[in-house]
Formats: sequence, C-alpha cells, structure tokens
Amino acid sequence: MIDWDKLRTFHASADTGSLTAAAEKVGLSQSAVSRQIAALEEDLGVPLFHRHARGLILTGPGKVLQQSTLQMATIAAVAESNLKDARDRPQGELLITAPIGFGSTWLAPRLGEFMDAYPEVTLRLILDDRELDLTTLEAECAVRLWQATHADLIQRKLFSVKTALYASKSYVEANGTPQTLADLDKHRIIAYGASDSDEMKRLDFALTMGRDAQKPRTAAMSINNITALVTSVAAGLGIGGLPTYLAEKQPDLVAILPENPGPELDVFFIYPADLRRSKRIAAFRQYLIEQSTDWKK
Repeated sequence: MIDWDKLRTFHASADTGSLTAAAEKVGLSQSAVSRQIAALEEDLGVPLFHRHARGLILTGPGKVLQQSTLQMATIAAVAESNLKDARDRPQGELLITAPIGFGSTWLAPRLGEFMDAYPEVTLRLILDDRELDLTTLEAECAVRLWQATHADLIQRKLFSVKTALYASKSYVEANGTPQTLADLDKHRIIAYGASDSDEMKRLDFALTMGRDAQKPRTAAMSINNITALVTSVAAGLGIGGLPTYLAEKQPDLVAILPENPGPELDVFFIYPADLRRSKRIAAFRQYLIEQSTDWKK
C-alpha cells in the first residue's frame, strides 16, 4: 500500500511545480519533500517528475498519478470541511473567494456583523479574478459576478450591479462631453484590463460601445483593479466604464451618455453540492441574502 503522506507530498509538488512551495504547503522541509518524492518513485518503479532548474515537470506516469491524488485530496478536503459542521453551531474556518474589486469594495466591509453573530467561524477571504475551483475546494464558496456552469455547484442570485460610463468634472471641462458613442473615439478611455476572466472582461465595455467588438478602441490606460480604476477616472485621467454603486460615491464624477448604460452584472453566491448541508455555508448564505436585500432598498 502506498503511504498517504508520500502521496500528499507528491500532490503538493505536482500542484505547485516546486519543492520549496510544496514544502511550505505540507509543512515539511524541502529536503524531506525531496526524500519522500524519491521514495515514492522507488516504490512505484517510475519517475514522476523531470527535475529542471525552473522547477518540477510531471512525467507521463506523474500526470496519471496526479489525477488520482487530485480526487483523493478533494475527498479529504470535503471530509475536513464537513467535520467543521459536526456541532450544532457553525464553527471553523470558512474559505470564501470573490473578484478583487467587488470583494474589496462590497463584500469585505459587510463581514463585521457576520463575524459578530458567529464568533466561532473564522473567515478566510481569497480575492482573485481567476475562477478558483470550488469542486476541489480551492475555496468553499464564492461571491461572483457571473453564473456557475459546473453541474456540481449550487448557486443563488443575490442582486445585479449596474454599470455606466463616467468621467470627472475636470476632464469634461477640459475635453468636452461626448454627445454620441462615436465621439468616444476622440477621448481617452481608461479600461479595466489584464484579467484572465472572460466575465470580468465585460467591464471593458467602454472600449466597444458603438463599435464592432472585434475592433475595440485602444485604451489610454488599463488597470486590473476596480478601486484604482474608479480613482483614476475621478482624478481626470479619462472616461471609464464603472459599476454605478462605486461611481455614485465619487462626487466629482458625472455620467457620460447615460442613455447608453453598460452591461448589468448579476452577483451570485456559489458553493459545491458536497457542502449543501454545511452549517457555515448556510449561515453565510442567509447573511448575504439579508445584506443584498437591505442594499437594494
């Protein structure tokens, strides 16, 4: 029988591609990780990694084993998560993921009352515009501005976020107000960029409004953080497509071409079907529903 500790160390090494990162992940020294990998390769009689200066690269047998250890790691993570819910009251760590901008401006400031109500639950908020895999419990739940497509995920729509074009009063005074979508071609556009998420790229709508989507405008500047995008537009750098709930907090911003709103972004709470009975998930879901209802009033 293969030692589970060796398999766990192998999985961490395959996942990170680095002995150093794997050592940090499993709480061992780098030399101990190296010894466990070597011992596992000896037990199996095949090499699992090609070792290069730039890191570890899986061999063919290594890729096959990784598929099995991924399933094992997911089962172990689900079991650990379910154990947190074995008592009457929600308790233990809850891993939440959200996009960087939305998570930092809408979600994080609203978590205080939940922490007061459930002091035995500790929150770990992972802000990332990449779509972390909930089915393997990279996070236990997500608040996202797009729908889940995986069949093993449960989702609940919370509300919709409106978007529109904005510029600062100083920018408009210096450069004039666009009267038509075609006029945007003559202005500096500050865009949300550098995101790996196709859904988050919808915030780039200022580049394509009134144009063929295949021939977007060239952004004068792109920023991969919503907060920085809002402050840059408010500072007079150019015209940007912004969520209205953030833009309306900036007194120096004015709506541009308000008759041409941007896309509405639906906000969903999403979690794995394996955690449908989780007390922590249920408590957090209900809290977000209440927060969303109050926010929409």
